[in-house]
Amino acid sequence: MTKKDSSIKIVCQNKMARINYDISDTFEAGIVLVGTEVKSLRDGRANLKDSYAQVRDGEVYLHDLHISPYTFGNRYNHDPLRTRKLLLHKREIKRLYGRAKEKGFSLIPTKMYFKNGKIKVEIGLGRGKKLYDKREDLKRREDQRDMERHFRRRD
Repeated sequence: MTKKDSSIKIVCQNKMARINYDISDTFEAGIVLVGTEVKSLRDGRANLKDSYAQVRDGEVYLHDLHISPYTFGNRYNHDPLRTRKLLLHKREIKRLYGRAKEKGFSLIPTKMYFKNGKIKVEIGLGRGKKLYDKREDLKRREDQRDMERHFRRRD
């Protein structure tokens, strides 16, 4: 039997998450949505910029995820900023809850994508970076680029 290729189509990414947080672990979670939200996501109309996740009552919820209303949704449209439930295994939720309670850790969604026709959210467990950490990362990236440019010229 041949194995089907899992097609992944990225809907949106939170590029600032890698800049503002030092992400140690990532988890893939499903998300509970209504019909017009799915149609809007197929159009690529979502924003993860200010969103975050929280563990409440043994369940994980995603806050401040903005999914624009579907243009043809009329009265059945959804609230763009409603709280949405994430679908994870119980052991993953317990692990997230334990790590998120530690000082400085947060649950940040890093990207949203379609995988085999289902919408998935990648959640990162991250610790906030200080300003000097951000500067250090920026300097390291610039040094790496300079070295690559230098070696390309020599070839």
